[in-house]
Amino acid sequence: MRTIRGDLLQLALDGEFDAIVHGCNCQCVMGKGIALAVKQRFPEAYAADLATAKGDRSKMGTISTAEIERGGRTFHVINGYTQFHWQGQGVKADYEAIRNVMKAVKARFSGRRIGYPKIGAGLAGGDWTLIASIIEEELGGEDHRLVEFVP
Repeated sequence: MRTIRGDLLQLALDGEFDAIVHGCNCQCVMGKGIALAVKQRFPEAYAADLATAKGDRSKMGTISTAEIERGGRTFHVINGYTQFHWQGQGVKADYEAIRNVMKAVKARFSGRRIGYPKIGAGLAGGDWTLIASIIEEELGGEDHRLVEFVP
């Protein structure tokens, strides 16, 4: 896993990635963290989320996608359903869901440049060491990079 520093969303706009992945809950709420930034900057991604069934547990481990066109560039935003909800204390990240999201990303976006934040390790409270190993396993052989946020 290669790590770079910067703003994942701006890097996508600048043409650094063909697809970016972020973690979502299954409640069609993008209210905090990078999901809120995605919702604000790429309403197409939020529309893709809203097109899924709110509160449906079967979304866990799946993805919804939006094609984004800005300034002559096209890339995809991938909403990865990695947690069921956002409420309460404790770990909300689901490691098996993260694994299945990454499998889906590889199946659909293999051969493309993929970027992501520390999915599941921020507000969802997951163990980044474990999540990083899952991502490494599932995106093995792909051009993928962790973007550590620096405004």
